[in-house]
Amino acid sequence: MSGNITKVIKKLLEVYKVKPWKGKPFRVLIGTLLSHKTKDEVTWPTNEKLFRIADTPEKILKLSEKRIARLIYPVGFYRQKAKRIKQVCKILLEKYDGRVPRTREELMQLPGVGGKTADIVLSYAYGKAVIAVDTHVATVSRRLGWTNNKDPEKIRADLHRKIKKKDRLIINHLLVTFGKDVCKSPRPRCYACPVEKLCPYKNKNI
Repeated sequence: MSGNITKVIKKLLEVYKVKPWKGKPFRVLIGTLLSHKTKDEVTWPTNEKLFRIADTPEKILKLSEKRIARLIYPVGFYRQKAKRIKQVCKILLEKYDGRVPRTREELMQLPGVGGKTADIVLSYAYGKAVIAVDTHVATVSRRLGWTNNKDPEKIRADLHRKIKKKDRLIINHLLVTFGKDVCKSPRPRCYACPVEKLCPYKNKNI
């Protein structure tokens, strides 16, 4: 299995050429909170708009919830997210001296932060060899036979067991890109798939 995974990763990298990406921890955290139930093309311009006005926990806490909500509109659930962002910033200042925690356990204690968000911060902000499991990663991993699980935490454990540390930093970005382009849900474009011959998926759309 590990040999097959290595071949798939190599082939997908030839097509998508993704590289490890690193951002500032606070920006990654807030951007990921904004991204929940929102498309990337909406999330990231909105993140930039917010950070042009307030780019630290201290500055964000000086804004009212209504102002934050206006700045982050039209992300999904923008009013709830405005409230949550203020809660997170308050905790960061009171408990962590304004810094974003570096452990999964501490990150998951922040309002609105689950395993996926924590792993995104750890991998994209701190360069830790962890794999964030979102819907694309889960779907693609199951189709490729890398996991049989549906629970994100169990999928994460399967992927960590099977994927080499050196490859983990690009897996989320790689599978998300591949999932949006070819291995779509609910109907994949198997006829255009660069790794179709390496894929055991039974319901191929060829």
